[in-house]
Amino acid sequence: MDIKKFLTVGAGVALLSLDTACSGGGENNSKNPTGPDVPGASSSSTGDQPGVSSSSQSLLVSSSSLSDSDAPQMACSEIMYKYKDGKALEWVEIYIAGGRDLSKMTDYALHLSGDVDYTFPDEALAKGEYVVVTNDLNAFKTEYPDFTGRLFGPMEGKMVNEGGVVNVKIVGDGDVTCAFSNEPPWPSLADGKDHSLVYTGGIAAQSTSWCASAIPGGNPGVGNDACVDVVNTVRINEVKPSVNPNVSWIELYNSGTTDVDVSGWTVYVKLRDGTSTINPGAVVPAGGYLVLDGKADFDKEVVIANKQGGEVYLYGKMPGQESSIWLQAGESSCGVIDVGDGSIAQGPMASETPGKANSSLKLGSVYISEIHYHPKDGDPLNFEFLELVNTTAEPLKLYNTTLSKGWKIEGVNIEFTNNDVIPAKGMMVLVSDTIAKDTGFIRTRYNIANTVPIRLYAGKLSNRGESVVVKEPFSKAGSGENVRYFYTWHDATLYSDAWANLTAADGAGFSLQRKDLTTMGYSPTAWTAAAPTPGK
Repeated sequence: MDIKKFLTVGAGVALLSLDTACSGGGENNSKNPTGPDVPGASSSSTGDQPGVSSSSQSLLVSSSSLSDSDAPQMACSEIMYKYKDGKALEWVEIYIAGGRDLSKMTDYALHLSGDVDYTFPDEALAKGEYVVVTNDLNAFKTEYPDFTGRLFGPMEGKMVNEGGVVNVKIVGDGDVTCAFSNEPPWPSLADGKDHSLVYTGGIAAQSTSWCASAIPGGNPGVGNDACVDVVNTVRINEVKPSVNPNVSWIELYNSGTTDVDVSGWTVYVKLRDGTSTINPGAVVPAGGYLVLDGKADFDKEVVIANKQGGEVYLYGKMPGQESSIWLQAGESSCGVIDVGDGSIAQGPMASETPGKANSSLKLGSVYISEIHYHPKDGDPLNFEFLELVNTTAEPLKLYNTTLSKGWKIEGVNIEFTNNDVIPAKGMMVLVSDTIAKDTGFIRTRYNIANTVPIRLYAGKLSNRGESVVVKEPFSKAGSGENVRYFYTWHDATLYSDAWANLTAADGAGFSLQRKDLTTMGYSPTAWTAAAPTPGK
């Protein structure tokens, strides 16, 4: 989720064992029965990840040794969620990453879910074949007249540009959740700029596992696609918003071994639709930091509203040479940290550290204490849930009365109402409404005290991994149908079934339980796997 070299460590979900993410070569039309072969020459977005060593590989599960007799493991290889010129065409490319062929896709109930839905027909699918599912068969054939692969559709639904997931589901444990988004730190070239997202290995729910395609329009039906061929070792590392009377500042980090002159590079603040150019003489030292004053170091002042936050982009002089960050609303600086599983995380910083390595991400007054994302198979009394904890000494209403807007949990479809309160130093349990409508049954099943509120959310947590964020409304702009709300973040994680030492939470009856409250819950080291204890 930024402009670092997409480092792949472990490749648990995709069954790949890759060392880097994006290819530096040109188009390669060969088909690989175990997924894309990605050499580590250069990247589409970033340089090496500071703070991530080879020891982090132990934090992911690698399943690259599947034989032809093992159960199949599915994967996404390419996603086109937004064309240029406002075209409505969308498509997803999938393949078998490992294990045996599908003699009949219907025997394995192969289907897509999430933002789009499609059930595959009674046909075979062999390893080495990349098939495409689209929302519009005729539009696809018009756009790709030379396409000779297998095409399925139409799929129902729409891939929301602001971010979502495509689940490739199959009977057994061979499904995968593939994420996409036009928000930082995902590649902006895939956001209506005529490039697709190409999977490069690793956890398919993480932005670091994707790049922008080298080929305009993407390359559907052909695996082993190359990324945009550009090397960049500079990223936005921390941003301080404009808080009167102080101007904003932007810290850049260079993970490479040579200095990088960023003179003439531009910073774009999306909410203000404003672009500023970095003045001459700006150099980010190798392995070091450069702090740019939002006024003195640009041709015109970079203004980042402290009450709104939003997207900030850094663009180099070549397409794909970029970095981006999403700022929460508020006055805190926001930055990027490297996570032990090879991914990155971004959010409010515990302290400002201009010119130095970033502090930890700031944990708010409400944190995620337990995630039961994959209940034990075959146990009807074992169901998914989330647990929240209020760290304050007062009851906490999950509603901003001034804005008339409730808190929300990204990753599950829930927005709280004026009646939702977490007791002082207490808990709240959230359960999917697809599993239970009766909260009384839930209390009985786990003997949850009546003092612990239970709320239902729409949808279902992914069994493979997805982002879960606790957000509090902070401000708003506009009115009526054009109103937009801005949020501050309290806690977040991007859990994965590929986390080593935590696989007991993946369908074996255990849940992820929080053990580190010094920072947000992005790292697998922040969790342990244990028997579920909702409301306790």
